Amino acid sequence: MGLSFSDKIILAPMVRVGTLPMRLLALDYGADIVYCEELVDLKMLQCKRVVNEVLQTVDYVSPTERIVFQTCEREKGCVVFQMGTADAKRALAVAKLVENDVAAIDVNMGCPKEYSTKGGMGAALLSSPEKIEEVLKTLVNGISKPVTCKIRILPTVEETVSLVKMIEKTGVAAIAVHGRKKEERPQHPVHCDFIKAIAEAVSIPVIANGGSQEIIREFVDIEAFKSLTAASSVMLARAAMWNPSIFRREGILSINDVIHDYIRHAVHYDNHYTNTKYCLCQMLRDQLESSLGKKLHAAQSTKEICEIFGMTTFYESFTLSQEARRESLNIINQGTLEFDDKNEEIVDATQLPVKFEKKDYLPQITPKMVLLEWCRKEKLPQPVYQTVQRSLDRFFHSVVTVNEKKYCSFLWDKSKKLAEQAAAIVCLRTLGLPEGKIGEGESDLVHKRKRKMQYQKVGSGNLSEVPQTKKLHQEDDTTEGKDKES
Repeated sequence: MGLSFSDKIILAPMVRVGTLPMRLLALDYGADIVYCEELVDLKMLQCKRVVNEVLQTVDYVSPTERIVFQTCEREKGCVVFQMGTADAKRALAVAKLVENDVAAIDVNMGCPKEYSTKGGMGAALLSSPEKIEEVLKTLVNGISKPVTCKIRILPTVEETVSLVKMIEKTGVAAIAVHGRKKEERPQHPVHCDFIKAIAEAVSIPVIANGGSQEIIREFVDIEAFKSLTAASSVMLARAAMWNPSIFRREGILSINDVIHDYIRHAVHYDNHYTNTKYCLCQMLRDQLESSLGKKLHAAQSTKEICEIFGMTTFYESFTLSQEARRESLNIINQGTLEFDDKNEEIVDATQLPVKFEKKDYLPQITPKMVLLEWCRKEKLPQPVYQTVQRSLDRFFHSVVTVNEKKYCSFLWDKSKKLAEQAAAIVCLRTLGLPEGKIGEGESDLVHKRKRKMQYQKVGSGNLSEVPQTKKLHQEDDTTEGKDKES
């Protein structure tokens, strides 16, 4: 039996907010169904499906190693995948790609913002009823999971009801209605009368959306919004973004408690810190100019976020347990590197427990660049990096060979670039060389970079050194250690 959309309280699809940690938090607090953020069909079609046994997730990973969509067993029966599309064939291809990992497929037909409407997606579809019909019929006939769509209202009740009746005939399981026109924004009042007219005109479940702040401030208001619109179910966006405990029948929790609950999920599922920070900023929207808000804005890692909210012990404990899980699963793809009998250490390599933290190093300087410059100065061959990736969690391990000796970190890292930087640090520290870290002795490369920055600042100086610096950039194409964004 498919997912039912009757008498449900639902987390709405929200760009950058509807990622896995927020969806799970909403379920913790009592949501019945959760929608992921809108994901564009073309982007999803570039992804490969990866089972992550360490995190126990299913990840859809782009060619740039960015996790575009992540889900887990707990939400499998209640997560709705929302896509941005204006092409029936692409929509069906995406639906077939993900249908075994989700409970239903939704087509975004209501977002009025440019990132959604370009290419005819989102609210742009409201002007193309024939396209709506083609996309929805193709999906309904092509997959085994329920299909829904989310729309905004048209200029008149009559036009809106006519569109919704056409949508009903495609065979969709439900329709979500944001009670505003495409040119209206949250400050405009929600049109409950439009939603009510729709609910009375069709037999499929109608999900009312748009009541945040104006009507819904706590759980009891959800039922009031449902009654005003005569809808089958209610979908929450901003009210849930500001405080996800709005789903709690027992009442709203303090934002501090909610933040701690959210961070636990973010750490557990290795959420990229920029997305974690964005969601936390929505919860602290009234405190962004406070000392706490400014610290959050400045945070550059999940670890720093945990420190700000007094969760360092949790972070360290969980990180250790995850490392132990990786080791117990023996998740190693040996590639061309030679490991010892236990698959733990690189044969004949000097190893240290090192990670590259960008914030600890001088601007525009990385350990790889410092090591390269030192090798040139000593007339040694250029450093050679060998990097492998573990097959199940996609973490990386790199070994650098300098003067026929190998150096690497004990620790695996999230990206190839970070793993290579860590290997370079091990080499530099073993040789007793500066590595570009803030507060240590300066290498020749550090001096050159500082001079370049001074020249750029004052607009003068001996520019003969600039081409040399540019050349370093060209030869070291992995200077910035960026994590994957979620």
